[in-house]
Amino acid sequence: MSQPPHPEPSTEPDPLRVWFRFIRLSRRVTAAVAAELRGTGLSIPQFDVLSTLSEREGLTQQELAGRLYVTKGNVSGLIDRLVEAGLVERRPIPGDRRSHALHLTPTGAALAARGIDAQAAYVARTLGQIDPSELETFEALVLKWRALARADAEGPGKQKQTPGAPVEEG
Repeated sequence: MSQPPHPEPSTEPDPLRVWFRFIRLSRRVTAAVAAELRGTGLSIPQFDVLSTLSEREGLTQQELAGRLYVTKGNVSGLIDRLVEAGLVERRPIPGDRRSHALHLTPTGAALAARGIDAQAAYVARTLGQIDPSELETFEALVLKWRALARADAEGPGKQKQTPGAPVEEG
């Protein structure tokens, strides 16, 4: 009995295949960055907090959780441990007895800088090796995909971001 003919391979990229490659790359990069950060004594969640506070000190736990895309409960224990380690301090917010502003200690700021340096070295060895024009195209595609993901999350009937429009943060 003869075999049916194989279908012609498509010349069009398959979005699902690209998605799976992207997810696998994300996992590979996350593992590599985690290994880089271990050399500084930080986990990825600890680094996320320290680096975020190095960009914008004085956030409340609620604001920090929003920037990290986690719940306030998830960030609470982590902040407790970073406070105990002498890396972060809570300062009272005048007029608000329930919330505290989060600030890096000098030790926390130095550790955040070491973590940023470790990530910068990894990025230079990998993404930094891509031709600048290709990197510009890649960035534009990532921003467009982010806009589409945001629009999808907003759902029908809500104000939608124009794909490709520049927007800051996550």
